[in-house]
Amino acid sequence: MTDVPPSTTEAGSEGNGLPAPTPEARRLDPKVFVDYLGRTRWFGGKGRPFSVGAILVVGEVPGRVENSPYVVIHLVEVRFEDAEGGSDLYQIPLAFYEHPQGRLDHAFVGWWQDPDYGWVHAYDALHDREAMACWHRAFHAASSGHIDADSDLQFHRLPGHDLDLEAHSTLFSGQQSNSSVAYGEDAIMKVFRKVTPGVNPDIQIHEVLTNVQSTHIADLYGWLDAVVDLGEGPTTVQLAMLQRFLRTASDGWDLALASVRNLFADPEVHASESGGDFAAEAARLGEALAEVHRDLATHFPVEHRGRDAAIALAAAMRARLETAMAAVPELAPYGEALGAVFDRVADLEELDVQRIHGDLHLGQTLRTSLGWKIVDFEGEPAKPLAERLLPDSPWRDVAGMLRSFDYAPHAVLHQQPDDPGTTSDLEEMLANRADEWANRARNHFVVAYGGDLTREQRILLDAYVADKAVYETVYEARNRPSWIDIPLAAVARIGAS
Repeated sequence: MTDVPPSTTEAGSEGNGLPAPTPEARRLDPKVFVDYLGRTRWFGGKGRPFSVGAILVVGEVPGRVENSPYVVIHLVEVRFEDAEGGSDLYQIPLAFYEHPQGRLDHAFVGWWQDPDYGWVHAYDALHDREAMACWHRAFHAASSGHIDADSDLQFHRLPGHDLDLEAHSTLFSGQQSNSSVAYGEDAIMKVFRKVTPGVNPDIQIHEVLTNVQSTHIADLYGWLDAVVDLGEGPTTVQLAMLQRFLRTASDGWDLALASVRNLFADPEVHASESGGDFAAEAARLGEALAEVHRDLATHFPVEHRGRDAAIALAAAMRARLETAMAAVPELAPYGEALGAVFDRVADLEELDVQRIHGDLHLGQTLRTSLGWKIVDFEGEPAKPLAERLLPDSPWRDVAGMLRSFDYAPHAVLHQQPDDPGTTSDLEEMLANRADEWANRARNHFVVAYGGDLTREQRILLDAYVADKAVYETVYEARNRPSWIDIPLAAVARIGAS
């Protein structure tokens, strides 16, 4: 491991939204966190030059027992130094040990002299079972009413579930913007890495849906928040949520891909007659989303907006189209047809909005033996928190799922191994089966969700689907140019309709 000597470097914070560092924070060398952030999977600033500004020590996680590490949560300000600029706030919980822990070399952050804990070897606590047990015990204490009112960290519990304190923690791998830790087969905790002051929509919506006993989510067991001063007075930040672990659930996207592969294994059979048909599952998912939307409409405000809102929505969609055509010239031939789709929205007399998922696709769903579950209600990550908490049209969620149904079969086509023996007839047959699969999934989903759509509903849905396809075209052009044909084909269908 690399030794990082103690430092008195000041992480000055003038104008960055955080208070000037305390004497304790000044002992932390910002380079320690710069180096570590660059090695993590969840850091969202990869590829951008950045520095670390203020470092705020939030508090110590209770629940420590003999031989456990001290677990201290830090909020670290990341300042981006490119033309776009800006800053983000990241949560880094550290496990402090007196001596090096070889088993945690991969999670080593640094070592320094801390004013409260002495010389410490610091590790990212999410990788350490001993540290994660502190969180587990703290949530258990909160359910028993043993809450330290003087602590800067407040653990909250919903009634109805006893935690298994004998369960070991397991950190999930994979590319995630947050970090998730399972406690045996009992519970899973999501630690929010990039945090924003205020209410986290994932916690807020899960609490409401858990209290109404929705069968289409993983029940919320509790959450962690803290009151901190980020330079403008005390404010609440929500740091983690604990919920039911759906251990035997299958990822919706993976199920869809498996369904398509089964269809492609016998491409002479039509999708409606194949064991690889996904229509029934799509219908069940449509019913689940409709129920979730109804629950959200009952327990969050619903707004009936007038013509001005419809005009503003159409203008926003048109503006995104203009920006996209400047970035992706291949969109230009479809600009007029897409614009016409958006113009029809401007003619609507009203627009109903409510709380929605905001970033719905097959990857945000899980299939269990008891039905479909919808997960991750944080909303679109690129949007500011204030926007993600606003009501929106439920047809945005529906459109996101329809685009996901279109992506699944065509993603499998892109992943087909190159075979010199593949004939043009077979390629055409597979392409036809992909379209059949997607059409059946989309149609069954929409009918199960909303039945026979009104003219106004169809106008909104078509516009949101087009808007999503335009976004996807820009994304693929920038990240996966060889996949740009998937959203472009959708755009072409919209233009021909």
